[in-house]
Amino acid sequence: MTDSRNCPICKRRLPEGAEGERFKPFCSRRCADVDLGRWLTGSYAIPAAPSDDESESAADAAEEDRGTEPSRH
Repeated sequence: MTDSRNCPICKRRLPEGAEGERFKPFCSRRCADVDLGRWLTGSYAIPAAPSDDESESAADAAEEDRGTEPSRH
């Protein structure tokens, strides 16, 4: 794991004082923007399997899109 005094993007040491606090935990605006871009493009993701409820909701939505009645179990 990276040291909390290093930028998680470029690994440079964070500046001291108020300048280091400005973009914390990043060293600069550029690194903060790189991180934001990764979130917005889906580079960061938490893998998860859909639960049974989510699977049924997705199936019902697909049936509605086809113009059929959702099946009730």
